[in-house]
Amino acid sequence: MLDKKAVYVTLGCKLNFAETSSLGDRLEAAGVRRAVRGEKADVCVVNTCTVTETSSHKCRQAINRAIRENPDALMVVMGCYAQMAAREIVAMTGVDMVIDMEHKARAAELIIERLQESRVKNQEPSVESQCLMPFVPSCSRGERTRFFLKVQDGCDYFCTYCVIPFARGRSRNGSIADIVKQAENAVAQGGKEIVITGVNIGDFGKSTGESFFNLIKALDKVECVERYRISSIEPNLLTEEIIDFCAESRRFMPHFHIPLQSGSDEVLRLMHRRYDTELFASRVDYIKKAMPDCFIGVDIIVGTRGETDELFEESFAFASKIDVSQFHVFSYSERPGTAALRIPYKVTEKVKHERSQRLIALSEQKRKNFYSSHIGQVRPVLTEHSHIGLAAKGFTDNYIHVEVDTAAGVQPDNAVVNYRLTGFNEDQTALVGKTIEHQTLNIEY
Repeated sequence: MLDKKAVYVTLGCKLNFAETSSLGDRLEAAGVRRAVRGEKADVCVVNTCTVTETSSHKCRQAINRAIRENPDALMVVMGCYAQMAAREIVAMTGVDMVIDMEHKARAAELIIERLQESRVKNQEPSVESQCLMPFVPSCSRGERTRFFLKVQDGCDYFCTYCVIPFARGRSRNGSIADIVKQAENAVAQGGKEIVITGVNIGDFGKSTGESFFNLIKALDKVECVERYRISSIEPNLLTEEIIDFCAESRRFMPHFHIPLQSGSDEVLRLMHRRYDTELFASRVDYIKKAMPDCFIGVDIIVGTRGETDELFEESFAFASKIDVSQFHVFSYSERPGTAALRIPYKVTEKVKHERSQRLIALSEQKRKNFYSSHIGQVRPVLTEHSHIGLAAKGFTDNYIHVEVDTAAGVQPDNAVVNYRLTGFNEDQTALVGKTIEHQTLNIEY
């Protein structure tokens, strides 16, 4: 067994956090424990993102900061930015290993091999890769209350603005049987909430001939899981069958995250998206009829190539009228090698910022309206981050952020407790939850 310490830095999506956590678990099993604050690290792993140029810039900053803070550690860089810019990263002074997506399945083994060598620094930096991208399973909590269960990786869609298919490869997945075992293991570790994640999870089954619908039916049978959440799922893959099943299930929460990207059909065509606004609106309407209290989060991009002022106004008008709970607003970032670069009409950074601010304001209005409609209700909250003198926090079944009234005292972490939602907290980012006298209320989902 090694007697080493590791520091982990993760940027980007939930999938990256899940993969970092799983890597940490595998290294810990070999004797590489997570360093505590102030300890000298023997290895530093930076898991990167490259969805936008801003993301890539933040990754470069994070790598350089990690090198400064851990000058004697084995410096390992992995993730999407490492896949797209391996040679650039390996040329950075202080980087020892760049692990491409192709070799991610052996990341722990490669790091252990290097740590076992007598000299881990000042060797020729290496780029570890192989010809195929296997599916690498992960289900891990790390420092979070909820578990993230990776069921799928890669994407076959090749939207014109997106570099992720080049970074993560084609769509692939594990088997339902193996994924169910991982969910059972999460329960054995005390997990109460599992987030089903991937790059394009609705496309599940390409590797195994199975389907996402059959996957969630199998997961629903795992005993003692109190909550599942489905992370981002494409509107054309979110079927009425899936919605109906979630509406009837006591384990799948009334919460969806659906990428819209634009409320203009012309822009959607330029993006090569596989749906139009009519289909998107029909999915939202169907969800709301099946689950009136459902939280619906939506991704939207501003300033893509070809998005004229007129087309943005179309997008904004559509976003204004659909009954969703919150927008996650992104400004378009040009990525090398993407088809979008061939589209005429480039939006200025100033205009992107103005459009972004309008949508962020609209999002806040929708979020507060959604929260306000639940004031006075009693909802189950999964508590986390409880400390003496500070409010416990958590999320309701339908993803309302709640701060527990400090008068309730210290609340147990990772417990589902019913609270009455009494109003907004001071900065209006959450609702305040107060304990109720008897915790015997059954909440119908």
